[in-house]
Amino acid sequence: MKNRWIYVIGCVLVFLFAPAVLSAQDTCTPATPDSGNTAWMIVATILVMLMTVPGLALFYGGLVRQKNLLSIVMQCFVLTGVITIIWFAFGYSWVFGTGFKDSPLGFFIGGFDKVFLHGISLDTLNPLGGNIPETLFALFQCMFAVITPALIIGAFAERVKFSGYLLFIILWSVVVYNPLAHWVWGGGWLQEIGAIDFAGGTVVHINAGITALVMAIMVGRRKDYRPGRPTVPHNVAFVFLGAVFLWLGWFGFNAGSGLAADGLAANAFLVTHLATATAVVVWITIDWIRNRKPTVVGASTAAVAGLVAITPAAGTADIPGAFFIGATSSVVCFFMVAVVKEKLKYDDTLDAFGVHGIGGIIGSILTGVFATQVISGAGGVQGALYGDWHQLWIQVIATFATVAYSGVLTFILFLIVDKTVGIRVSPRVEEEGLDIYEHGETAYN
Repeated sequence: MKNRWIYVIGCVLVFLFAPAVLSAQDTCTPATPDSGNTAWMIVATILVMLMTVPGLALFYGGLVRQKNLLSIVMQCFVLTGVITIIWFAFGYSWVFGTGFKDSPLGFFIGGFDKVFLHGISLDTLNPLGGNIPETLFALFQCMFAVITPALIIGAFAERVKFSGYLLFIILWSVVVYNPLAHWVWGGGWLQEIGAIDFAGGTVVHINAGITALVMAIMVGRRKDYRPGRPTVPHNVAFVFLGAVFLWLGWFGFNAGSGLAADGLAANAFLVTHLATATAVVVWITIDWIRNRKPTVVGASTAAVAGLVAITPAAGTADIPGAFFIGATSSVVCFFMVAVVKEKLKYDDTLDAFGVHGIGGIIGSILTGVFATQVISGAGGVQGALYGDWHQLWIQVIATFATVAYSGVLTFILFLIVDKTVGIRVSPRVEEEGLDIYEHGETAYN
């Protein structure tokens, strides 16, 4: 009888407390990454790295003269090493840390709580979503930090010292890129007011493009530069190959920025390709009408312009938006490269400002026009075309804030570097080529 009561009481206790125990076990079990999302983000990270080396290195390298090819390759290649070290030392923490969240410094940077990925283990999931390891998210964002300063190279190609370039880029990445990325992506003030930048229209392209313009003006024109008579590219095949790598890598750049293998990534993939294809066709048409011949260099430049412009809108625009953004970027960037640069006589060697700066501005503002809840979801953002003019004004604020911050800081950094190690090479080095003087090598024997 006594054993029977013990059995009954035991059954009651199991019935009452078993759900709570099981619930506690579920709570204590660490969440595991989504294998599909993780696999896709690894691929996206690889694709973004391909954009800098070999993509941008070949694209810019083919556009310069033979005597300066290796200087371009080296400038792109060294960033992959230097910026990676800076990023994991403290850059990632500055952008996505939360240590200064309740501090006045939080306006400028995130904090120092994630320096050298402190506190992030293999089991730590990305707090911004995607159910992927935070280490992978940090590496994905590292590739953005690498390619952004590499874009600037096109503005002062063929005339800067390697030492001056390297010091400038390091300082620029620390005090320009990292804070701006925090403002837009890391919980900063631009993100708080609702600015949309899905994959880098402001942080990457306007930022790099405005810096490129300031640098082109302050470094000065090449000695043999003649407005209206562009330097003949030494290897158009390299330009084409670079553009292809950029187009391919941009799918990781844009579609990966949703941090998941889902419908949003598929739409970003789609509108990225569509806008780029539209930009190429429109540019070729203009080139054909204006110059009597469609050129490979023109088509390659058009592809980059379309890719740049759709970048901030890739997470909110639909097919009609992609068509319009791609066509608009092609027309305006062509005008900037072929007409405005010639009239104003600034030597933006490889059109970093005319393509990335202007394309980024177009994309950022038109995001506020073409954002639609068909893509962003019920209750999501939508643009002026669909009745929400407020979003357009937010995009304008984000655009002009980026232009002002990047322009002013670049001006200051140029003066500091120029007064210390110097930036421009001597006339003799410029005439005979940077490859042999700066690196002791030649691309071709």
